[in-house]
Amino acid sequence: MSVVGVTAGVSGEFERPARRWAVPGLSPRELEVMLAWILSDSKSDVCQSLYLAPGTVNTHLTRIREKYGKVGRPAPTKAALLARALQDGHLHLDEI
Repeated sequence: MSVVGVTAGVSGEFERPARRWAVPGLSPRELEVMLAWILSDSKSDVCQSLYLAPGTVNTHLTRIREKYGKVGRPAPTKAALLARALQDGHLHLDEI
């Protein structure tokens, strides 16, 4: 059985399709900042929870967006970064 590129294996469990995009090399701290921002209401919440200055959070987010842009997967908005985190397996739907 196949539904939009997802296939059911012999056991009936669904298998993920092969990844069709490049994944940028985010540093552990960039990943931490991106996920914290996605899961929070504001950048100031991220600053408080990670003990970072607002400029540092903005710098990390800018570099993350640049890295996604370089691999042809632009993420200009918070929603786009959420989509990239889900696509790359950094975050799962039940975590948001």
